[in-house]
Amino acid sequence: MAPMPDDSVDDRIKDVIQNLFEIQSAVHGYLGPETQQQLVRKMHLTSSLSTLSTSSSALPISLPPEIIDYIDQGRNPDIYTRELVEAVQRSNQYLKGKSEAFAVFRDMLAEEMIKAIPGCKEDVGRILAGSRAVVGETAMQNGNV
Repeated sequence: MAPMPDDSVDDRIKDVIQNLFEIQSAVHGYLGPETQQQLVRKMHLTSSLSTLSTSSSALPISLPPEIIDYIDQGRNPDIYTRELVEAVQRSNQYLKGKSEAFAVFRDMLAEEMIKAIPGCKEDVGRILAGSRAVVGETAMQNGNV
């Protein structure tokens, strides 16, 4: 089946919403057998959902199963997004602190090595310059500088 344009998916979603609205209206104003016959005529919902499913399956959209479970539980997907962003921020802060702690340790170790073995000052300086260049390069790539 050829992929359908996004407008077609939008139209299918509108059809499903319209069918749901009509069913809800008929159920709300239930008057007996005549309403039941009207409901049977309006049961285009399954065909609308089927059409929507086939037309949207061609779209290159994939949702993580966690968000689908979140929605199935009746929760707001915006809350899922917010919680995910907060978790990533916490992780980034942790890794940044860890990186800074290693940088301080590197500098302290270099100082102590130079004090203990004065003859290796040039080698330690070269290693420090190289490690700072790598750290600076990584920070520039990540947009931290």
